[in-house]
Amino acid sequence: MNTVSLEQELAVVLNSKHADDFLKEQPYEYKSVFLNRVVPDSTNPRFIPAIMMSDQHAMQLASGKLNKKHLMAIYECEDQILIGKGCAVNCFTYGTEQWKKANASIESIIELAANVSMSELIQVPTLYPNLDGDYQILTGHRRYFALVYANGINGVAHFKVYDAKPALPKTKQFQENASREELPQYGKLMAFQDAMFEIESLNNVRKRNGLKSHTVRETANILGISMGAFDNYNVLTRYPCVQTAYENGNTMPFVRMKKLVLEVERQYREEHHSKVLNVHDRRQINERISERITGVKSVKKPAKGFRFKSIESVDALKMLLTSNITEIVDNVDWKGLDWSDSDAVNKALGDMIKYLNEHLSHA
Repeated sequence: MNTVSLEQELAVVLNSKHADDFLKEQPYEYKSVFLNRVVPDSTNPRFIPAIMMSDQHAMQLASGKLNKKHLMAIYECEDQILIGKGCAVNCFTYGTEQWKKANASIESIIELAANVSMSELIQVPTLYPNLDGDYQILTGHRRYFALVYANGINGVAHFKVYDAKPALPKTKQFQENASREELPQYGKLMAFQDAMFEIESLNNVRKRNGLKSHTVRETANILGISMGAFDNYNVLTRYPCVQTAYENGNTMPFVRMKKLVLEVERQYREEHHSKVLNVHDRRQINERISERITGVKSVKKPAKGFRFKSIESVDALKMLLTSNITEIVDNVDWKGLDWSDSDAVNKALGDMIKYLNEHLSHA
């Protein structure tokens, strides 16, 4: 099946509307929708791998007529959470990190469901119609799961429903969630990266259409955040270890984490007199930041030995020993070579010897 890329979708939108019209608030209305017509978005950072249980099976579980083993056979829900009216079943492997996270998610869903049962949601989930005639969740996955827990999958709830799928759904998700203080930091960082991917794709299409890319200030405005917050997100998404730390439960405020990252970067630049950071530099900085966050020094792998292939002529050997070989051998990117990567160095050495053999070996 052919799939349409994001840039192709955006090109169609830009050609059919004024350049920035689609970035404005899209038409929507508040509707009562059956919960069984709502589809979660597995690409949303706030998504929990969950399957909705029928009201009948939820009742049979509560009465003891069905157990977890029966339900796992019915729903094939290994490494997921089963959610139904008044019940949530953790189907991850017992004791694993995923099982612990699923338990924490279940606790938050049950707590939110208790609030839903007592009063209406202040901020209802947002949806848009999909091609099957159902509704895709844009924001509010946990609120949706809480509604299923409280009312059952055959229940009805109130939603904010857009007339159509937003042109930049990930950006819309970030806009609606960025200001919510209670959301986990990891989810916010992932949502920012997804939104930036959309905006960068939009800028690519704009440039092909003869338009300018959005400036940094315009990008921050599109995301609905201040320039200061935009800078925070940019710094915190530079290094994978920061996102890993938040994914594993670190709760350090963004401002403190940003200060730590910039401090490590500054120290590294001063030590190595580096103005521009390459891939190797960023890898080293990532390790240093990880050590600062966790307090655990990374274990360096022992360096592998370096290997030379056979040299087939005296002339080739003489050139290797008496010349600046990096100026002669042009089939190796010497400047871009990561000398700390023994595999990359060994490949470069192999390419070098191959070059010498081919150019200097006698028939």
